[in-house]
Amino acid sequence: MIRSENVGPATFRDLINHFGTASSALDALPELSNRAGKKSIKICPRPRAENEMEAADRLDIEYIGMGEAKYPRYLRAIDYPPPLLSVRGRLDMNKNPTLGMVGARNSSLSGLKLATKFASELGEIPYTIVSGFARGIDAAAHRATLGSGTISVLAGGVDVIFPPEHGDFYTQMLESGNVFVSEMPLSYRPRAIDFPRRNRIIAGISLGVVVIEAAKRSGSLITARLANEAGRLVFAVPGSPLDPRSAGANSLLKNGALIASDPADIVEAISPLLDEHAHGAAFETKKHSLEDGEAVDKEDFSPSEIITDTNHRQLIMQALGPTPTDVDELVRHCRLPVSHIQLVLIELSLAGRLERHPGNMVSLLMDG
Repeated sequence: MIRSENVGPATFRDLINHFGTASSALDALPELSNRAGKKSIKICPRPRAENEMEAADRLDIEYIGMGEAKYPRYLRAIDYPPPLLSVRGRLDMNKNPTLGMVGARNSSLSGLKLATKFASELGEIPYTIVSGFARGIDAAAHRATLGSGTISVLAGGVDVIFPPEHGDFYTQMLESGNVFVSEMPLSYRPRAIDFPRRNRIIAGISLGVVVIEAAKRSGSLITARLANEAGRLVFAVPGSPLDPRSAGANSLLKNGALIASDPADIVEAISPLLDEHAHGAAFETKKHSLEDGEAVDKEDFSPSEIITDTNHRQLIMQALGPTPTDVDELVRHCRLPVSHIQLVLIELSLAGRLERHPGNMVSLLMDG
């Protein structure tokens, strides 16, 4: 189901909550999408899914579902975590507390030295360093923690080496016992729009995120914003105001990020969270599961029981617009059963007409 058209993590969760099983939800997809104006939806064929699983077996790639013990602990707590991860490598992602480290691809020599210093010293404590396998700061952070443990989150398939020049480094990462993680299908080559999704996983896996050299408009700032929205600590290493590569990090500091002039600054701020890590309790109050939310009674609900009241659907559609709206407010305004509203949102998602935002907010994608 997660490989079918327009079924992202949020829609996946809502479908399971409504229909109880993936097989029942798959049966309902064509009618659901049709009701929102999409005449046909591409459902992942069973042979394609089986071929991907067979390829994963050959490459020693493991699938980890959100409800399984190996799933990254903190990632469960973000809004709409990936229901399925592809993992290549043997590192236990829950053994040590995790810290994200991101920054400029065209980093300065000073930036690379700082990333190496911060990552290596934090790795010795030990923290597991999480980054995105990009050039520059990401690569420096990974290289500095090959021996202590590092997680690389990819925007493409976990078997796709990007950037291409990191082929030898990819092999070195695996041979030293570290892991690559992705929510995308095997063999999938990343596009520009896929990197923010990758960044949300970096932020979600980590207790905090450290930004070293980031321009005003950069993926690193997206990662920092997503980390802040998830309630994680955001650190920035100050840089020269004369270097545009430090403009983003310096801006984060102006807007409340924690200053990190030395690894000790990070250790001091993170330390109060470590008791929770040891007891597996960090962020438990926000933890999502496939049973979260207001689900209908699965024993009394079947794929054939899809909303047929067009007046209800029109009322919900009229209440939505291009401005993000809180789903709870939508429920109060429409005075309809939560299950009805959730199902209409699923229909719109499958038809590619709904955009989801942090904090349980949704907006309608307008034609044109």
